[in-house]
Amino acid sequence: MKAVQFHRFGGPDVLQYEDAPKPQITEKDVLVRVHAVGLNPPDWYLREGFKALTPEWRPKVDFPAIAGTDISGVVEAVGDDVSGFSVGDEVYSMVRFPSGLAGGSRGYAEYVAVSPSELAHKPKGIDHVRAAAAPMSLLTAWQFLIDVGHDESNPLQPHRHKPVPLEGKTVLVNGAAGGVGHFALQLAKWRGAHVIAVASGKNEALLRDLGADKFIDYTRQAPEDVVREVDLVVDGVGGPKSGRFLRTLKRGGTLFPIFSLGFEGADEARERGVTVSTTQVRSSGTQLEEIAPLLSDGTIKVVIDGTYLLEQASDAHARAEQGHIQGKIVLTVR
Repeated sequence: MKAVQFHRFGGPDVLQYEDAPKPQITEKDVLVRVHAVGLNPPDWYLREGFKALTPEWRPKVDFPAIAGTDISGVVEAVGDDVSGFSVGDEVYSMVRFPSGLAGGSRGYAEYVAVSPSELAHKPKGIDHVRAAAAPMSLLTAWQFLIDVGHDESNPLQPHRHKPVPLEGKTVLVNGAAGGVGHFALQLAKWRGAHVIAVASGKNEALLRDLGADKFIDYTRQAPEDVVREVDLVVDGVGGPKSGRFLRTLKRGGTLFPIFSLGFEGADEARERGVTVSTTQVRSSGTQLEEIAPLLSDGTIKVVIDGTYLLEQASDAHARAEQGHIQGKIVLTVR
């Protein structure tokens, strides 16, 4: 088969479209012929060698490596012990995450082997491009806001993450036009929240169309200077600056930094009576099946920044490095 592999860490130019062994499935696996692949930040973290992590946190990567978790396609073959899926079924998945973080997910390819526990039937109302764009970002928003869906220990904090009630609450979503952000906005609205969307001005029309009740252009005013008494902040950007949103929250409020590494506001959060919680998204075919009707009927819309052919993966990564992505970037397979 053809796949996009890399033989060393580096920039987008290390991604090579070349021949690779076609996956051989066991009796417990499903072989999927891939039609589209969604890009996510872990793809370029892997390609760069996880340089943002301290050495002891960096997973060992065996070369050649193939990035990519989010796929949509058609079942090519089914192992003897697999039930619930048949050859010809249209399916989508977030493959082996976080277990495949070090290149074992292997989504940038014409074929991928998937555990049925991570696989779901593709929403009938959307195409493969939108289905491939959804899994990681939408499962992240879902597991933060609706249902964690697992009891695995959290490597990012000592306590289990717990979603909070949303109906009638005021929720601020920072980075609302991004992959996780535009899904978090829609899920909060679906659950009855009043949503304040924070993004650059070019995204206002899109975010209001997705349901935002109020919009703040961060290039004109800092949201932490003008917003107060919010119940929940979902910070889709996260990192060291996430603590600035503590002042926007009411006492008893909650901050969910999607990317929590470097958060420095723990002491201030305690003083303000604010709960800070995060979690790491995990693959779940069960949740993707649950979400599928919401994607199919348009309750949740998938925004596409752009599409590239699989062999143009390096161009797609170069676009991702420019930042300010509106929704998701997707690779299509010929």
